[in-house]
Amino acid sequence: MKKQTSTQQLSLFSDNDFGEEKKEVPPTKDTPKFDHTQLFERLARSDFRQKFHLSQADKIYINEKGLDTIQKHAADFVAKRLAPAFIPNDGKQTPMKGHPVFRAQHATGCCCRGCFQKWHSIPTGRPLTEKEQQYAVSVLMTWIHKEYSPYDTTKKSAVEMS
Repeated sequence: MKKQTSTQQLSLFSDNDFGEEKKEVPPTKDTPKFDHTQLFERLARSDFRQKFHLSQADKIYINEKGLDTIQKHAADFVAKRLAPAFIPNDGKQTPMKGHPVFRAQHATGCCCRGCFQKWHSIPTGRPLTEKEQQYAVSVLMTWIHKEYSPYDTTKKSAVEMS
């Protein structure tokens, strides 16, 4: 068995998945299911990632738009702001507030390619595959589902970043 060195990158996907670039990945019923248990256990140990919660405005927005629309927004943000091989303002492209998906991106390490590599072991310097984009959207929506209760706009989050 080959010992892993510090320069090797772990990936959730095979080298065969690194082929073609997709501009946008709309969510479908055929979207693969991913198990994020270990990821969320690791994220729970990060003081920075644990600071993010949905605001009242985010919850109201989700109530008005619906989770299907939020998932479409997540797919669009991932395709445009995370999937390209090189992002000119990488590390600064995702606002801290203004949309529930933005908060989810910071809470889950899907905010830039550097954080995406650190938290999800998906290397920088190449476009994300369709499967990797679906994975990112799945992570974001899992976090949003954990944070959101339908029509729960009366209670304040423990820590709201307005």
